[in-house]
Amino acid sequence: MLQRRWLRLSLSPLQERLAARLAARRPATAHPPDGWWAGVAVLLAPAPDSVLLIRRADRAGDPWSGHIGLPGGRLAPEDPDLLATAIRETREEVGVDLAGAHLLGPLDDVAPRTPLPRLVVVRPFVFALPERPALALSDEVAQALWVELADLARAGVYQETEIELRGERRRFPAFRVGQHLVWGLTERILSPLVALAGIG
Repeated sequence: MLQRRWLRLSLSPLQERLAARLAARRPATAHPPDGWWAGVAVLLAPAPDSVLLIRRADRAGDPWSGHIGLPGGRLAPEDPDLLATAIRETREEVGVDLAGAHLLGPLDDVAPRTPLPRLVVVRPFVFALPERPALALSDEVAQALWVELADLARAGVYQETEIELRGERRRFPAFRVGQHLVWGLTERILSPLVALAGIG
């Protein structure tokens, strides 16, 4: 059960709408028999309403090396739950302390559709921030970018795109954000977020 431990902030109309819609739904949760759990933070800041995305650093052996994603990572033994994981990883990766943020709620659990040596299940948590905070990127993060939610809903931004994955050309739904492609787990988190926000 999520506890809303943060002070009530003045939310933008979009953040208010998301808060109400997340509170009214029961997120789909996964129960894998064996696998890794991860928590990620979907950080929303107003004026204009935007989401923080990161480009992961290029690292040998990392299946998400160089991909656009969200702050977050694997559940650690010291984490009491996945919410704590998302908060800790956000602080470590981008230097944002979520103690002053407003937790809007979780989205559905997602898992990769392409085979990995071990299943990974990701639980996204949506947070509202009063403004864009200063960032301090760790060496795991090559770049951070704020992307307007309205831009994700613009015609032509979301499309089927051919991507080379492990030496094979495959087609995936993706957002094209400037020179970046947002696909895979991150696309599957952002698509329902945009729909819940009622944009487009």
